[in-house]
Amino acid sequence: MRLWHKDLIPVLPRQQLLSQWRECCCIARSIALEGTPNHILVNKIMDYPIGHFIGYTFLVITEMKNRGYRCDSDRFMKWFSDCDGEEIALCRLFDGWHNDRYFTQCFYNLQEKYDCGGISREEWKRIEGCITGT
Repeated sequence: MRLWHKDLIPVLPRQQLLSQWRECCCIARSIALEGTPNHILVNKIMDYPIGHFIGYTFLVITEMKNRGYRCDSDRFMKWFSDCDGEEIALCRLFDGWHNDRYFTQCFYNLQEKYDCGGISREEWKRIEGCITGT
C-alpha cells in the first residue's frame, strides 16, 4: 500500500495509476468500516482531515479521466456519503507528508521499477520529465 506523491500523479505509469485508484477505494472502505487503513505506509492519512484524502483521490480520478480511463467516482464516494470534508487546496494537500523527501522516496521507488523492467522507457521518460520540467 502506498499513496504516491501528489506531484507524481500526472506522470504515473498506467499500472501504478490504476493501482492507485484501487488503493484509494480500499483505504476508503477500511476507514469507513474500521476507522483506519491499518497499513504503515498509509496510516499517516489519519493525521489529516478527511478532505485531504478525498482531494487526493479526486486527483487520481481526474488523471484517469484525462487519460480516457473509465472511473466510477461513486465507488469511492459511497464510503464518504455522510462526510463534510473540507476542500483542500492542492498546494496544501498532505502538507508535511507529501514534501520533497517523500517525493524523492516515491521517485526512487519508480526508478527501481524501471530498472527491473516494470516500467517502460517511455513511461520513465515522463517521470524524469517531472523532475527536469521537460
